[in-house]
Amino acid sequence: MNDAAALVAALRAKGWTLGIAESLTGGAVAAEVVTVPGASAALLGAVVAYATPVKHTLLAVDAALLEAHGPVHPEVALQMADGVRRAVAVDERPADLGISTTGIAGPESPDGQPVGTVHIGVVAPARQFHRSYRFTGSRDEVRSQARDAAIAAALDAVRE
Repeated sequence: MNDAAALVAALRAKGWTLGIAESLTGGAVAAEVVTVPGASAALLGAVVAYATPVKHTLLAVDAALLEAHGPVHPEVALQMADGVRRAVAVDERPADLGISTTGIAGPESPDGQPVGTVHIGVVAPARQFHRSYRFTGSRDEVRSQARDAAIAAALDAVRE
């Protein structure tokens, strides 16, 4: 069983729902999750907030944080993960678990941070955390590694 299938199974076993916020992965995390039969029982929705202002307007990432640090920052990832829980709420009930990706896939960095810098945010009912990475490889390889890291982090949160 791959991590996406394990994630869907774990979410379903707990009765949890999932919201996904993506930037550099551009929908790849959600696309991987929906390859799993039965994903609709857990996944409420996903938001690709590629442009920095959308992170603020749609996911409620603090504008001052974005202004001070830009979109590639651990706290931005956490706020994206929290914001997507509300963005995909059903009947005013937010998703139980929110995950997010933000980073720089390359080939160039718009703000001087190293290409391959990735932050994953996870917000669960009883805890929140972020993981930071410096992936190597091509743009596609960085995005693929970020996708896999986000799914693995979400799986860890559900299993705890």
